[in-house]
Amino acid sequence: MVGKFNVLSITDDAAERIRSIVEASDQPIKGIRVGVKNGGCAGMEYVLDKVVDVDPADDLVEDKGVAVYVDPKAVLFLLGTEMGYEVSKFRTGFTFNNPNQSSACGCGESVSLTPVDPSKLEALKASQ
Repeated sequence: MVGKFNVLSITDDAAERIRSIVEASDQPIKGIRVGVKNGGCAGMEYVLDKVVDVDPADDLVEDKGVAVYVDPKAVLFLLGTEMGYEVSKFRTGFTFNNPNQSSACGCGESVSLTPVDPSKLEALKASQ
């Protein structure tokens, strides 16, 4: 989107999966919400939820016909991330190509993330 700063980008595969989740939901939903929480052997885990009621504090990323809401507490950890979706022999699910990730556990369920300097985020928002 021109003139709007997006915390993360969404691949075509991720957009298609989000679209199918929204369409198949047994209740009306607006999109999905992405966040991070403390947990796992590497320290942090990505968290995904369906969005029924929009939290106005969330950062909204609208791309490829879908909506992804980003928890404001996660913005500094997710800045510059590419959200994807993969189907493979060993794993099916959303992926996060995150430049703020410094390591991951062996099972791939948790990561170590370093937050972006808040001044960089403010500079990006100001340039839009």
